Amino acid sequence: MSPLAGQSLTGKGDRISGPNFATRSPVLGRQGMVATSHPLATQIGLDVLKQGGTAVDAAIAANAALGVVEPNNGGIGGDLFAIVWSAKDRKLYGLNASGRSPKGLSYETLKGLLGNRAQIPLYGPLSVSVPGTVDGWFELHKRFGKIPVATLLAPSIRYAREGVPVPQVIAYSWQVAARRLADNQADITGFESFRQTFLIDGKAPVEGQLFRNPDLATTYERIAASGRDGFYKGPVAETIDRYARRTGSYLRKDDLANHRSTWVDPVSVNYRGYDVYELPPNGQGIAVLQMLNLLEGFDLKRLGHNSADYLHLLIEAKKVAFEDRARYYADPDFSKIPVDILLSKDYAARRRQLIDPKKAADRIDANDPALRAGDTVYLTVADEQGTIVSLIQSNMLEFGSGMVPDGLGFVLHNRGTSFTMQPGHANQYAPNKRPFNTIIPGFVTKSGEPFLSFGVMGGAMQPQGHLQVLCNIIDFGMNVQEAGDAARFSHSGSSEPIGTLMTDGGRLALESGIANEVRAELERRGHRLIKTDFFGGYQAIQWDAKNRIYWGASEMRKDGQAAGF
Repeated sequence: MSPLAGQSLTGKGDRISGPNFATRSPVLGRQGMVATSHPLATQIGLDVLKQGGTAVDAAIAANAALGVVEPNNGGIGGDLFAIVWSAKDRKLYGLNASGRSPKGLSYETLKGLLGNRAQIPLYGPLSVSVPGTVDGWFELHKRFGKIPVATLLAPSIRYAREGVPVPQVIAYSWQVAARRLADNQADITGFESFRQTFLIDGKAPVEGQLFRNPDLATTYERIAASGRDGFYKGPVAETIDRYARRTGSYLRKDDLANHRSTWVDPVSVNYRGYDVYELPPNGQGIAVLQMLNLLEGFDLKRLGHNSADYLHLLIEAKKVAFEDRARYYADPDFSKIPVDILLSKDYAARRRQLIDPKKAADRIDANDPALRAGDTVYLTVADEQGTIVSLIQSNMLEFGSGMVPDGLGFVLHNRGTSFTMQPGHANQYAPNKRPFNTIIPGFVTKSGEPFLSFGVMGGAMQPQGHLQVLCNIIDFGMNVQEAGDAARFSHSGSSEPIGTLMTDGGRLALESGIANEVRAELERRGHRLIKTDFFGGYQAIQWDAKNRIYWGASEMRKDGQAAGF
């Protein structure tokens, strides 16, 4: 029986089935489960579990591997967030391992450097903030790890030196990203270092081509030998400092040395009997919770999965929640964020009135009187003891800032571009401040037991992906694999924390599994359809508490794999 009692495992039982749903079965395991966006990273994580490592050990090893095999989307030049279910403590822990802006770059200086630009450039030296990933690894390991970090990094060091063949989806996105960066190289000082590290004979690798990164192997070896200080102090930090000074970045070795991750309490709402957890800002996770609160007032199952009525409600709920996201989500060290109000059922009831069931909204006001008081890799791991990790890590855009410090083998992320220069905004740029961050791990419990560890990669698609997966499972009874493979929508053009406002209702993309008559009806209601967009990438582990079995899933849109034993 499925973890949701009485529901079909295959989609061929007494409910919805067909080509829009799972193309493969969920993966089952009793002692452990790993799901990542690359099979090699999954196998490395699985090996760690089989050696007696914890879920956190395996997650660190797998994340390090993704920095080798999927460097366009993740790596140690970026940030990390995690939610950990501790079987020992029977509680959830949250880690915010995102970095801050350079202390030596004032708002006034940055404004002068921008000249007539209204926003921080997407690429180049001004987009760089402190990378938080490595400190995140060591914070997680200190609390939940068992196997030495040097042992966890060893497989990635070997593969970085020997090389790995590039799979289909990663090869395609690598080529697209390389062309985009080349088109914008005027903004990227020191771009030759990127070419030397991530191109082969001047070109991005193609599917099946072997890619090596010996510089990253050396950097990993320094981290293995010296711990977190092997990255934030010593030769690596000094190299970053020298490169930053040469290329016009204000990131300095003192910024690196002073960086620390923050343990936070995950926040939650109850949706139809399930407690859904996300991390509080500076991330965007609470947008998922706000959308769930809004949708709780509708009978979604009665409307039918991916019907026009159903999709319209989800899209409009997204618009409403994203207005608050644009206005209030920021670094809580700099702004008082009314999280409790934003997540309250009363607030959701008021905001729900903004949703017209028959007409798409062109604009929505975020200024409710009651409130006046970024590409990515995701992975999840579960171990035999019952500890489960939901971890997400990102360069921001593919290959981030495009800036690769000399001889280190990784790209610095461009998360700093997520600040706004708008005076008085909660997310206004300031020195030593964490920018708004898009990467969000998700977790669900039911009756005090872990139920689902999951994530959906891809900037502003992430909350939309979380929402659709959760509705697929909770409202429509899909299994964990079906929930990720089902056709999705992606809405873009909402107001953003960088200061832009939605005035035209935004744009809507629908995957091919959504019926033509549904598309026509959504257009009739005022949605502006576009042909293509990014629909995310999903991995998940579901826990069947009755049978004590893990169910793993990795969706068909990625090269990934779920594997258990």
